[in-house]
Amino acid sequence: MKNAEIAEIFFEMADLLDMQGVQWKPRAYRNGARALESAEDVEQTYKKGGKKVLLEIAGIGDALADKIIEYIETGKIKEYDRLTGKLPSGVHDMMHIMGVGPKKAWRLYKELGIKSVEQLKKAAQAHKLQKLEGFGPKSEEDILKGIATLEKGKGRMLLGEAWQLSNEIVSRLKKLRGVKAVEPSGSLRRRKETIGDIDVLVISGNSAQVMQAFTTMPDVERVLAKGPTKSTVLLRQGVTADVRVLSPSSFGAALQYFTGNKEHNIAVRQIAIRKGYKLNEYGLFKGTKQIAGKTEEEIYKKLGLRWMPPELRENMGEVEAAKAGKLPALIPYDAMRGDLHCHTTWSDGANSVEEMIQAAVRMGYEYVAITDHSTSEYVAHGMDEKRLVKYAAEVNRLKKKYAGKINVLVGSEVSIKADGSLDYAKKYLDLLDWVVASVHSRFKQPRQEMTARILAALSNEHVNALGHPTGRLINEREPYDADMERVFKAAKDNKVALEVNALPSRLDLKDVHVKAAIDAGARIVINTDAHHESHFKLMQFGIAQARRGWAEEKDVLNTLPWKKFEKYI
Repeated sequence: MKNAEIAEIFFEMADLLDMQGVQWKPRAYRNGARALESAEDVEQTYKKGGKKVLLEIAGIGDALADKIIEYIETGKIKEYDRLTGKLPSGVHDMMHIMGVGPKKAWRLYKELGIKSVEQLKKAAQAHKLQKLEGFGPKSEEDILKGIATLEKGKGRMLLGEAWQLSNEIVSRLKKLRGVKAVEPSGSLRRRKETIGDIDVLVISGNSAQVMQAFTTMPDVERVLAKGPTKSTVLLRQGVTADVRVLSPSSFGAALQYFTGNKEHNIAVRQIAIRKGYKLNEYGLFKGTKQIAGKTEEEIYKKLGLRWMPPELRENMGEVEAAKAGKLPALIPYDAMRGDLHCHTTWSDGANSVEEMIQAAVRMGYEYVAITDHSTSEYVAHGMDEKRLVKYAAEVNRLKKKYAGKINVLVGSEVSIKADGSLDYAKKYLDLLDWVVASVHSRFKQPRQEMTARILAALSNEHVNALGHPTGRLINEREPYDADMERVFKAAKDNKVALEVNALPSRLDLKDVHVKAAIDAGARIVINTDAHHESHFKLMQFGIAQARRGWAEEKDVLNTLPWKKFEKYI
């Protein structure tokens, strides 16, 4: 599936055009990239219906459709090659370092001749960046931290992308005759926020057929190993994938073993040993006799444990809870009644308000909040007060139009200023049904200042939710420094929900914070932060993150039916 590859190219082209100071094209490329991230397989779409069908994807115009076709047919985009040809490849990597970005990367290259992340690291360590106007000791310190974050995440793929690749493998293998079961395992099955590699387990009487189908997939760049029951490949996306063919009698044991994590498995094996058993990927044994292994459930039952959802298997108390019969009833994946954070063309979204409402209706939601950006988010085309009034009027008009189909809330993602005040004055906040308050600037404020800033926003009577509460971008930007224990208490006291942002690049709050927030008595809200109508489908990743934090349905505000939700807010 070429969607992820083309989306990555479009995002890169947007950055390169930003670097050159081009005004409107970057936004078009980013909207197109977002559209591709959740669209159906564009290669198959094009083969079935040609360019005409590509143009039906919201966010894809004539020029972008031509580039998609060019990549499908040739494997290249000439315009991308032209843009990248002007720069050493290392400069592209520099753009993605926190504290650098496209324009600074260009200046570092043009004015100091820095062509790679390694050269940038050495220059910062030697304090050479201070020669450049606008760069000081703090800039060097921030860039070194950004490089460390980048290096830390190297080789790990975001959950959303790995999930898509895994689904393609699973779908391909399920179509084979004789295949009885196909399941992903490893950190992907546990829905960790980043994935090192993809592991898939199969039951089949014809392992040779499975291995042939797996090693000849279109996305395979290189076959690293091919055997009768296990093969490993390197995918074009830079991640390795393993497939193992197992007998039905051992499938559950293998699924438990390869799902992990390591610490969870050690804790479970210790229980097996104390009971006089041996547990491995082939089964649970009493001496040489296998007494369980066909399913995970029978293994855990033999050990006196309840089956634990994969998202909990991190050895963070789940084994003890399973032993005591006190596992949480995790929020189901179909529990959501609405999405309360999405963007439209009024700010930096790809779709109109009506298109987003229609997409929410298709999701089966009872309610949706349209929450475009406020004034100070210039990069995101944030709305000043005059535009906010017009925007509120349009959303209210559509609220009436869709009454009976879905309940629409007039909302905004309002930036929290450095002093904790909000972007809009009270009379403009009064126009809104739902306010998501978010930190979008001054991420490096000292802990005490950042905490006070967030607490001030939480005490504002108009605020309903705290958006992406730690501000992190996975593998790109570390969370800002704030006393989250105080934030969670203030959220509870002020009846402000803490967001679990479902975008795979955010997944913020992270799992341990979700659990801490719930333990503190705060409510959470799971939102997609959708910038394209297809992004509503990303909700599953936010739910997974909440489940990893032991969240139950009662802990999540937007699982409430409309009448109860309306009363609550």
